[in-house]
Amino acid sequence: MDDLRTRFAALAAGRPVVLVLVGLLAVAVLGGAVLIGAGQASGSTAERDVVRVVPTTPAPTPLLVHVSGAVRSPGLVSLPVGARVVDAVAAAGGPTSAADESVVNLAARVADGQQVVVPKRGAAPAATAAAGTATGATVSLSSATAEQLETLPRIGPALAARIIAYREAHGGFSSVDELGQVGGIGPKTLAGLRDLVTP
Repeated sequence: MDDLRTRFAALAAGRPVVLVLVGLLAVAVLGGAVLIGAGQASGSTAERDVVRVVPTTPAPTPLLVHVSGAVRSPGLVSLPVGARVVDAVAAAGGPTSAADESVVNLAARVADGQQVVVPKRGAAPAATAAAGTATGATVSLSSATAEQLETLPRIGPALAARIIAYREAHGGFSSVDELGQVGGIGPKTLAGLRDLVTP
């Protein structure tokens, strides 16, 4: 009987130890799960923070263009990159009632520092030494950029590229008439460009 009591007492004394061990194990498992979850949450937050601090591409510098001639508000206008002559004319208040827009390539892209001249109807093209004006300018066929060539009447990106390809293949232009050898430039286009370009 005493032996049975001793065994029962030992069992009763050991049960709290087992319960404590089970409780500690449960707390450890729960704590580990909480730490893992917190680590994953903080990792995803860190990733989101990294995405937020990635610098964006800076906005391109606007173009400064001088618009003169038969426009309502001649002067300097600021335009976004990729703007065309029609945008420059609109930024200068639009053409006046006397403007002759038929000799201006309104679809040509403008370049920074370019002058856009809108002549009056019946007026002779104004001569200017600055290359790259929209009309009435002398543009050097042997040195003008594609943007400057596109300011000429009837010259778009494709023809400007052909002119540059021709001059690179032939070492420049020796005369304005040689422009007629560029594919896509016929007699009518050449006649319209003759007073606006130099070799």
